[in-house]
Parts: sequence; structure tokens; C-alpha cells
Amino acid sequence: MLSAVLVCNGVIGLLCLVAAWQLWRFKHRLTRAANTLSSFERSVHRVLHRAPEVVSRGHLGIHQLREQYRGLEPQLQRAQQALALLSLGQALWQRRFLISSPRSRSTRKSAPTRFFG
Repeated sequence: MLSAVLVCNGVIGLLCLVAAWQLWRFKHRLTRAANTLSSFERSVHRVLHRAPEVVSRGHLGIHQLREQYRGLEPQLQRAQQALALLSLGQALWQRRFLISSPRSRSTRKSAPTRFFG
């Protein structure tokens, strides 16, 4: 009976030793993961700690560009109107030129007559 108790006690001791070893390895993996996450957090903080300032400058730049665009819109409209007037003038000039100087029938070259046979 004593040997059965000793064997059971030895098996329980070995199981506890294996469980302790597994827990030690798990603790070691958790420590490495925590260190990696801490390093990642420091890196992210280093990159993003100035983000609010950069975003604020971006908003200011966008506001300034919008104001410049609003100032340029009337100039663009005037330029488009001027181009439309020039285009209209050119079309009228070409139309007038074509109407005022039609080709006479005697000066036109006639195409040579071909016979198919």
C-alpha cells in the first residue's frame, strides 16, 4: 500500500512539475508579447504625438487654398467669357469670309471623267 501511495505521489509530483514548466514557458511568451506591444506603442506614440498639430496645419492650408480658389473663380469666368467671344468672333469672321467670296464656277477645277468598262 505504501508503494502505491508513493507511486501516486510521484505521478502527481511529475504532473505538477510539467504544469509548472508549461506555466513558466507561458509566462515567458507573455512577457515577450508584452515587451513587443510596449515597443510598438512607443513607436506609434513617437510617430503620432505631433499628429494634432499636423492636422491643424493641414486644415489651415486647405482653408487658404479654398480662399485662393474663390478669388480665382471670377477670373476664370471672365477668361471663359473672353474665349467664348473670341470663338464666336472667329466663327462669324469665317462665315462672313465664306459668304463674301464664293468661288466662281469657271475657276473651279473639274474632276476628270472616268469611264468604267
